[in-house]
Amino acid sequence: MDLGIAGKWALVCGASKGLGRGCALALVREGVHVVIVARGREALERTTAELTAQGGPSVQVLAVAEDITSVAGRAAVFAVPGGPGVNFDIVVTNAGGPPPGDFRDWDRDAWIKAVDANMLTPIELIKATVDGMAARGFGRIVNITSSAVKAPIDILGLSNGARSGLTGFVAGVARSGIAAKGVTINNLLPGKFDTDRIATTLRAAAEKTGKSVDDIRRAQQAQIPAGRYGTAEEFGAICAFLCSQHAAYLTGQNILPDGGAYPGTY
Repeated sequence: MDLGIAGKWALVCGASKGLGRGCALALVREGVHVVIVARGREALERTTAELTAQGGPSVQVLAVAEDITSVAGRAAVFAVPGGPGVNFDIVVTNAGGPPPGDFRDWDRDAWIKAVDANMLTPIELIKATVDGMAARGFGRIVNITSSAVKAPIDILGLSNGARSGLTGFVAGVARSGIAAKGVTINNLLPGKFDTDRIATTLRAAAEKTGKSVDDIRRAQQAQIPAGRYGTAEEFGAICAFLCSQHAAYLTGQNILPDGGAYPGTY
């Protein structure tokens, strides 16, 4: 299927590895020019080379080694030489999730950091780009959040709270006047994918329960109807579809790729 987005410009955050990399990879394969941003320069350089090879000579891949959750990081992204400035057609927001733990141990600074990274940063990126999208008659914003928005995870309280705030915000703004101007905003709520993030939560669960990481991994996969963790590439394919011309009638939604783990009807 031709997604109809070749030649568009996309910003993909947290794109050096994991789910962000999967999204960037899917987009360059569709002929989309990308600006990828992440804090780790070495991993970012490797991913840039891989994406360039996948996209071919007609696709531009620009990299910014900055923290997208900072004012300076966002300014660097919008000022990258050769980039579109703030005139992105596609924005994929993504930031590393807050650490797991016990809510009794989190002070105000921990909460502010979580909200800043996982709620306010996506809102700032939306604010910077959405009006330009509306003026041009096309825009796709996809926020990578977490299945914990749908089914909270006890050790991920910081994430549960901050990402739920973003979900509520998107529910309103996606249905505002921008919807009639060709701009959609949706959230992707990943379940358990085989990334560094799952490794972190597995270690935290092992420390809390006294079980081995391998035992917890096997137990988790057994509870997923698909019988496995997801892959970053299949997550990226879902993201690319949401960014496509074909998804123009889909906005304000929370898409839950989790292998069937969530047991509810709604």
